[in-house]
Amino acid sequence: MDNFRRPQRVKENNEFVFGIRAVIEAIKAGRDIETIYVQRGLGGDLFLELKALLSGTLIPLNSVPVEKLNRMSQKNHQGVIAVISPITYQNIEDIVPAIFEKGEVPLILVLDSVTDVRNMGAIARTAACVGVHAIVVPLKNAAQINADAIKTSAGALFSIPICRHSNLNKTCLFLQDSGLQIVACTEKTNDLIYAPDYTMPTAIVMGSEDEGISNELLRVADHLAKIPMAGKIESLNVSVSAGVILYEAVRQRTL
Repeated sequence: MDNFRRPQRVKENNEFVFGIRAVIEAIKAGRDIETIYVQRGLGGDLFLELKALLSGTLIPLNSVPVEKLNRMSQKNHQGVIAVISPITYQNIEDIVPAIFEKGEVPLILVLDSVTDVRNMGAIARTAACVGVHAIVVPLKNAAQINADAIKTSAGALFSIPICRHSNLNKTCLFLQDSGLQIVACTEKTNDLIYAPDYTMPTAIVMGSEDEGISNELLRVADHLAKIPMAGKIESLNVSVSAGVILYEAVRQRTL
């Protein structure tokens, strides 16, 4: 499933496209766009054309003060800057059937509002090591895939499919309909991470360190599972937590 463009080296800075018309043409040309920043209050026919074009995509559109755009670039950005993604986002709806067709047992990782790029990179590195088939992230409130994330992942973000979806609830329902159990890693339960049977097709959900997993996703989950904690510190970094529960899945699958 390694269908990514592979640059010869990771750029230290993200590649930008400046100006409304240039961004529109980049989208029409099929460029992989991480996010688009638009000056707050921007209007006009070209901007309406851009919004209409984005309605059929999964590209985040962020309204920001003009000062942020000016800090990003001193070029004539016309109120719009697009950040080009170093990876090609994929669709989980295409990946899950392919896993079953290969005779493998799916192991999917869903990240609910993990926004720190280094956490994202560390999680991707662990996920690639244990054989996770894909990582699913939300359209908004997700870490950017940039040079820092790729460096922290040791290049794993080029080798594991990353899927971006507008509604994680619907994505988890699709995974359940496809035969996967949803295991939410959360402290809001008495059941430990050792209870679920990870030899079954499984999607593991991790939440942000400050908010955790949303209540909507907790209600969808088939199992809630917590990592046992014995010390005075009550929480682990999300990338460490992901490693702990993923290696429990590996332990069960390799017994």
